[in-house]
Amino acid sequence: MLIEPVLEIDKKAADLDELFAMAVSENDEQILADIEKELPVVQKQYMRVELAGTLSGPDDTRNCFMSIHAGAGGTESCDWANMLLRMYTRYFQRNNYTYEELDLTPGEEAGLRSITLKVSGPFAFGKISCETGVHRLVRISPFDANKRRHTSFAAVDVMPEYDDIDVDIEIDEKDLRIDFYRAGGAGGQHVNKTSSAVRITHFPTGIVTQCQNDRSQHRNKAEAMKMLKGKLYMIEQQKRDSEVAKLYGSKGEIAWGNQIRSYVLQPYQLVKDHRTDFQTGNVTAVLDGDIEDFIESYLHYRAEKKHKKQ
Repeated sequence: MLIEPVLEIDKKAADLDELFAMAVSENDEQILADIEKELPVVQKQYMRVELAGTLSGPDDTRNCFMSIHAGAGGTESCDWANMLLRMYTRYFQRNNYTYEELDLTPGEEAGLRSITLKVSGPFAFGKISCETGVHRLVRISPFDANKRRHTSFAAVDVMPEYDDIDVDIEIDEKDLRIDFYRAGGAGGQHVNKTSSAVRITHFPTGIVTQCQNDRSQHRNKAEAMKMLKGKLYMIEQQKRDSEVAKLYGSKGEIAWGNQIRSYVLQPYQLVKDHRTDFQTGNVTAVLDGDIEDFIESYLHYRAEKKHKKQ
């Protein structure tokens, strides 16, 4: 699957090398100009192949569940969580990912307290898992009459989607509390009129999963169980590696202060990833979903880190 693009690039590079030698010997400026146009195309193909090589984890090709949780700070953090949701949905649209809202808890005054999405597409988990961590926003608050600068936090958690045939996790029913409730929301025709929303609490770990997107209680329960199994599987198999372990305490609580990325709107404009040191001053583009460079830089960083350990 990966060897064919590599061979194609190798052939194009050899052809360009041959053309370049001919152009130099014949002093043909037209051929040199054609080579100059073709080089960026070959470089882009090479970068795609190189990136695909970093997506070699056992779960990287899977679809995933993505959750955004507002941190402490009330309305400020709820609004920041909503801004992140917009950023990611724009990114999904740019990259032809499909997404489905599974659960939403709105903020008291604005924004959202938490949301869970199911994201489907090529290498969805492999790429979106790069966003796992705490995201920090610094800006002049639109909710502060005195126009003071505020810092807000929100956490992103991403886990792969496993089918029952993919993962063998035994869950004791005695370890679960399953609550059924009416789906919340701002109102309208999509609000669930029956108690079909499902929340599952796993007592040993404190993990809570919930789903309210379907009118069927049975399907919502199945989706919430799938998310729970995915989380338990990742904990059991990988212990959620050192980065994700920082997000989860012994009871699955999010621990603030371990931000992976900062988005500064005031007093200057800068988005910086603290893991890779990749940064850009084009904050508007990033918040509009242009985060591919951040994801790619982290994929390369993760691959290099893995290579050093071997």
